[in-house]
Amino acid sequence: MFSYILSRLARAVLTIALVMTFAFVVLRMSGDPAMILLGPDAPQDAIDAFRTRWGLDAPLWQQYLAYMKQLVTFDFGISMRDRAPAIDLVLERVPATLALTIPALILKVGIGIPAGVYAALHRQSVTDRGVIMLSIFGFTIPSFVLGLVLVLIFAVQLDWLPSGGQESWRHAILPILTMSVGGIGVLARFSRSAMIEVLGQPYIRTAMAKGLSWRDVVWKHALPNAAVPIVTLIGFMVGALIAGAVVVESIFSWPGVGRLIVVSVANRDLAVVQCLLLVIASSMVIANLLVDVAYGLLDPRLRAKSAAH
Repeated sequence: MFSYILSRLARAVLTIALVMTFAFVVLRMSGDPAMILLGPDAPQDAIDAFRTRWGLDAPLWQQYLAYMKQLVTFDFGISMRDRAPAIDLVLERVPATLALTIPALILKVGIGIPAGVYAALHRQSVTDRGVIMLSIFGFTIPSFVLGLVLVLIFAVQLDWLPSGGQESWRHAILPILTMSVGGIGVLARFSRSAMIEVLGQPYIRTAMAKGLSWRDVVWKHALPNAAVPIVTLIGFMVGALIAGAVVVESIFSWPGVGRLIVVSVANRDLAVVQCLLLVIASSMVIANLLVDVAYGLLDPRLRAKSAAH
């Protein structure tokens, strides 16, 4: 098991390094921070001084080596716009984003999986068809469209909930619903398919032939085997939580990490954008690493295969 985890950890570190290298190159090709932050009418002397101050006048390879050296020493740079450590600007926004993403994830898992499993156990019923229809609606409607529709209905027409801001818990209801509906639909449909596939396997029929109750067959044989692909999907969702908050936080003026990404990219605040991308990439990689570990625990064949190599 140790070698299995070690190999996944090495792959995770390599993935993060490649992502940050790609981000470094793309950010410096996408525009000049000096022109954006100082404005097009700024004198050339001011622009040159800005580039020298932030090391933008050095060759790209020198900038890259300096950046990687900073990362190794856990120095994430200084914001060109706010003159504050980039990591501090990011960390102060994380609690606001977690206040949306954690409840949204709980709703996705707590509603999507039971709905999909129940639909699989009652195939061709009215409930099954209803779950399928709602799940298709959930994962096909874009989050920005859903968010605007929810604002129009509950904030404008009914005046039940605020349309934006972070003043109270009521302000979080619409963003959480917007973030969770799509995931609920995906998990419901995926859980249903996984359960139907498992219930059709020969070992399920064997368990039934041995006289086991239907309840024992579902809980002890079907659900544990259907859990492996479902865990994969949940891992992807966990990793994409912060990235998925970008649109929702912009719609509802929620002061979290997603909104900070939009502002920082618009201002070409390199250190902040790179720090944000590092956080997002790390969360995705860590989530996938946890999924790989969960795979090893759920399926001993993977551990044996890894040990053989």
